Amino acid sequence: MKIYDKQYINGQWREGTSEKVMENRNPYTGELIYSYRAASAQDIDDAYEAAAAAQPAWEQVPPAEKAALLEKLAAVIEEMHDDIAAVLIEEGGSAAPKVGFECGTSATIARQAMAFPYALKGQIIPSDIPGKENYVYKKPKGVIGVIAPWNVPLVLAMRSVVPAVATGNTVVVKPASDTPASAFLIAEFFERAGFPAGVVNVVAGRGSEIGDYFVEHPVPSLISFTGSTEVGRRIGAVAGGQIKDVSLELGGNNAMVVLADADVERAAAAACFGAYFHQGQVCMALNRIIVEAPAYEAFERAFVAAASQLKAGDPADPTAFMGPIINEGQVASIENYVQQTIDAGARVALEGRTEGNVISPWILADCTNDMPACCNEVFGPVCCLIKAADEDEAVRIANDTDYGLSGSVFTTDLFHGMEVARRIESGMVHVNDQSINDEPQCMFGGEKCSGVGRFNAQWVVDKFTTEQWVSVQARPRF
Repeated sequence: MKIYDKQYINGQWREGTSEKVMENRNPYTGELIYSYRAASAQDIDDAYEAAAAAQPAWEQVPPAEKAALLEKLAAVIEEMHDDIAAVLIEEGGSAAPKVGFECGTSATIARQAMAFPYALKGQIIPSDIPGKENYVYKKPKGVIGVIAPWNVPLVLAMRSVVPAVATGNTVVVKPASDTPASAFLIAEFFERAGFPAGVVNVVAGRGSEIGDYFVEHPVPSLISFTGSTEVGRRIGAVAGGQIKDVSLELGGNNAMVVLADADVERAAAAACFGAYFHQGQVCMALNRIIVEAPAYEAFERAFVAAASQLKAGDPADPTAFMGPIINEGQVASIENYVQQTIDAGARVALEGRTEGNVISPWILADCTNDMPACCNEVFGPVCCLIKAADEDEAVRIANDTDYGLSGSVFTTDLFHGMEVARRIESGMVHVNDQSINDEPQCMFGGEKCSGVGRFNAQWVVDKFTTEQWVSVQARPRF
């Protein structure tokens, strides 16, 4: 993979100015990919100042020119497919299905955003005052700070960066420490596509050193964060102290509800994807599968049989569905959740194996909603089966969580499935599909502790813009 050992500020690749040196390691082999000097508070200042200086001119660029640059951006992403794949595999442990998803979706995000420069539509509102005209203008917020996660680092950064830029904002991106190269790929995309210097800036450093400063800095008017609920609470508190807007896409404890009339084979196949895609390291992944009692045993058999066929191993192997867990600390956390849940009375229906940072699928059966792997976001290849006496109990169990990101309902009665979906306290629910769904033209976002704000299409345009009322008194009022 390419070596990205420089920060990207105001169109220039330059060495970070922190005294600390950070390492980028391969989670499968443990080998050092490269080291780099971290960004300091001064680098944060420089990046935000560059973004602030570039924003007024960028806002005035005509929509057609912005759209043309976004079209070039999509083309660059497609041209750099092999570079993207190498980064996602080597620093992120992404297996082939996830690599394909991130590459394809990133280009789609850029193309869909070509319409966004034209979506800043205002209003003319009648006035009760004689001779007055009221205009409401939609405008970019200014500078937006984007904090990207390590699990889906490219797409979950691009879905903030691209709409922000398309609506006339400028951006500073801070990647997760485990996956810095993914964010610097984004900088290269924008550089190659010909965007002006300062429109996109990327700085990588330790959260403990620059995390709060990145959020509390006076320049950005909005912080877009994707990551854990714990960190999201901290970011919300810091930003709230400055009356600064936030977009927070946080954790999940997602449930699939399998009703008694469901096609269990179809549900089990979908559950394998929803629970084990990218080793379960996805905020939308299935933690819990709640099955009505009449279908429970048949579903368990089908799910175990399907999950047993999933190949976990080297993410560079095109036949592998699952790669490594991101780091040793996360492996230990997953194993602790599994053991605590077994100790609490869960039955092992499918035993996972740990080899280095690779964990094969676990299925824990006869669980209750208060067991550790059921009431927490495990963020690994562990799925819990819970038996429900009836539909009402299944919905109650699904809702008995602090989270509400994505969910799923399986049934042969599609309209009834929609009725059940609407009873689930979740920002997104998919009937006869699993929980991991994201389409750039559809709303994305959660409820409760899964975050605030919405991504994609007009929802993200509205989030990354503000409105101003300008009135004109055409003839004397007094």
